[in-house]
Amino acid sequence: MPYKNFEEYNIKVTDEVKEKFSDIITELGEDVTREGIAKTPERAAKAMLFLTQGYQQNAEEILKSAMFKEDYDDMVIVKDIELYSLCEHHMLPFFGKAHIAYIPDGYIVGLSKIPRIVDVFARRMQVQERLTHDILECINKTLKPKGVAVVIEAAHMCMMMRGVQKQNSVTTTSGFRGQFEKNETRSEFLRLITADLA
Repeated sequence: MPYKNFEEYNIKVTDEVKEKFSDIITELGEDVTREGIAKTPERAAKAMLFLTQGYQQNAEEILKSAMFKEDYDDMVIVKDIELYSLCEHHMLPFFGKAHIAYIPDGYIVGLSKIPRIVDVFARRMQVQERLTHDILECINKTLKPKGVAVVIEAAHMCMMMRGVQKQNSVTTTSGFRGQFEKNETRSEFLRLITADLA
């Protein structure tokens, strides 16, 4: 899903934030007056504020803005939702896909809102386990469906670039509420998100 321009989010980059990045770069041994680095503190500040803009957004309000009464009570799945987040332990990226399903109970939600709430929670300093829980509980609390399911598959740069340096590892987390706690419903969801629907 394409993002708006940075300025459209009304994110303000203050001199204080830029100075902190300048100090860090200097402490690392780089010359912040060098041509290629001179604007890096401002760029880094903008990037960090963009990547953590989820703190300024309300996922419940996003869902409430597009809830519609509808007599539909079968499974709704939005799969392969790209996500990008920052590991709160090392501030390195983790990225992957979220697969989300819910079973309506009188209300459906605009399909674009599901990826948007993924972004709200992903654009914060996170651990994948809590990210999964945050998305699950937001949908469950706001939409009050008969069931919700969330599966996230992600690769973590803190494992790939440093530490154990395992480039091919993928972490999977999941959460289920309501009817998805039943084996039959959960199995149908898992089968559908792994099936080749092409």
